[in-house]
Amino acid sequence: MGKTVVMKTVVMRHPRGDPRPVETPEQPARSDPADGCVFCGILAGEVESSLVYEDEHVVAFMDITPVTPGHLLVVPRTHWPHLEDLDEDAGAHLFRVAHRLARAVRRSGLRCDGVNLLLADGEAAFQEVFHVHLHVLPRFAGDSFRIDADWRTADRGELEAAAAKVRTGLRRLGDERPRAGSESPGASGSTR
Repeated sequence: MGKTVVMKTVVMRHPRGDPRPVETPEQPARSDPADGCVFCGILAGEVESSLVYEDEHVVAFMDITPVTPGHLLVVPRTHWPHLEDLDEDAGAHLFRVAHRLARAVRRSGLRCDGVNLLLADGEAAFQEVFHVHLHVLPRFAGDSFRIDADWRTADRGELEAAAAKVRTGLRRLGDERPRAGSESPGASGSTR
């Protein structure tokens, strides 16, 4: 017996600019993370997937709606709805595996002149499945993937004000996160 997945329609911007309705799973309040989560269904073997990689902490499989050929998702085995919920060590492992898979895609024979790693966290960031996941997107000139934004150079005062707010957020986290450069090999301390 399959689980019922409640769907909602959201409008996302199509790469050509025209809006298109997209069916996405509605995430009801629940105590059982597998209830309605398509990724938990994949992990439980209840939903079909094209598996690329798995270990005790994550799985990686092909995205059912690929932006480009080779577009895959890296998903933790534990159900964490948002980045805020994700254990830091699990997050590091998620990115380590995505990094390795990005290198594999470059050597795969698929068209790949570059790679984007993309994690959409929250509705405002277009997260559609509320189980943390990292997209590995092979890129090439002329592909249809776009991120539209107001790419402008900010003045130093605006940057310093935003940096101060982020530092405040770090202090509020307390000692649960390492300081930049203290435990990160190769941390440069760049002020860019």
